[in-house]
Amino acid sequence: MDNLPLFHTKWTDRLAFDIALILEGSGETIDEVKQRHGIKSADILIFNKDPVFLKRVAAYREDICEKGLTFKLKAKAQAEELLTTSWGLIHSPDVSPAVKADLIKSTVKWAGLETKESDDSAGGAGGVKITINLAGQEKTMTMEQERVVEAVEYDDVGTV
Repeated sequence: MDNLPLFHTKWTDRLAFDIALILEGSGETIDEVKQRHGIKSADILIFNKDPVFLKRVAAYREDICEKGLTFKLKAKAQAEELLTTSWGLIHSPDVSPAVKADLIKSTVKWAGLETKESDDSAGGAGGVKITINLAGQEKTMTMEQERVVEAVEYDDVGTV
């Protein structure tokens, strides 16, 4: 089974970022970028016809021009590259399950995919769930924003 992340294009965001730096005159040379990314001049010509690539490069150039090359932009580019390292660690048999779990949780958090609350903690409806047991009689009430929904279950109804 292939354990590498899926790539839908032959270019990465890091390549688009590096090209933007070159175009703004504050990065490496084109030959250094080609060597580091393992691409040829013909590949760059193909990427220059890809509207998604061109838009990505333009967005990076705008960030560089407006904000300068900030720490946050550098950290974002580095984090993008570290996802590949994280993927490798998660799929390595030599890495402990605890480390794998932490990496998976972190990736979910960074992607903004974690839930704010579990369904059980708020009665599954974003409200408060109260259960009262009185001698075999259970009454459940769920409160949501400004309305009350009652669900009543009577198991062994008798005099109390």
